[in-house]
Amino acid sequence: MIATVIAVLAALVILLSLGTWQVERLHWKEGLLADIAERRAAAPVQLSDIEAIGKSGGDIEYRRVSVTGTFDHPKERHFFATFNGQTGFYVYTPMTLADGRVLFANRGFVPYEMKDQKTRPAGEVAGQQTVTGYARVRLGERPSSIVPDNDLAKNIFYWKDLDAMASTTGIDASKVVQFFVDADASVVNPGGWPKGGVTQFDLPNSHLQYAVTWYGLAAALVAVVIGMVFRRKRV
Repeated sequence: MIATVIAVLAALVILLSLGTWQVERLHWKEGLLADIAERRAAAPVQLSDIEAIGKSGGDIEYRRVSVTGTFDHPKERHFFATFNGQTGFYVYTPMTLADGRVLFANRGFVPYEMKDQKTRPAGEVAGQQTVTGYARVRLGERPSSIVPDNDLAKNIFYWKDLDAMASTTGIDASKVVQFFVDADASVVNPGGWPKGGVTQFDLPNSHLQYAVTWYGLAAALVAVVIGMVFRRKRV
């Protein structure tokens, strides 16, 4: 009997703890979504402002930024992706800045059959170009074991490995800006490709559902225990 009581109490504590954790996660996610919405509505700032935020320990993700430089189209890297239900690639092109550093800009989406630059020559814009968009943090490692390894020989990336993008193009790693910039929909390239505005902002927020589930299981456990106690009393 004592063992049963201990087991029930332990299970109840675990279920309530999981429910409370999900409530805390819910508040965190709601704050994050509100922060992202505020960043999206802000005016673009200079690259140096984003770098200053990062150096001070601030979060640069989704902050609006405007950068100007010259694209090195032959060295573009291709990130496997889907956009509006279509399979293809995000085109990450090195952009040489005025100070000689290089920023990898996500210029947008191209369909799978347009991976080869020869299929979209109009979009290979020359000279100084300005990209307005969103700062995106680099990844330190492959995000999950189910994500395939990047196929460097075929120039197909399944996760955004900035170091590999730089090394496979022969760019000096010391000159690479340590985050990406996604071009927004205001950047319209000749010929229509790459198509900007591919940044995803739909972050999943199922924490309320999970919290209700865990609290519901806790309530069900209590109900079962109460029912068992009443049955024993009747017996």
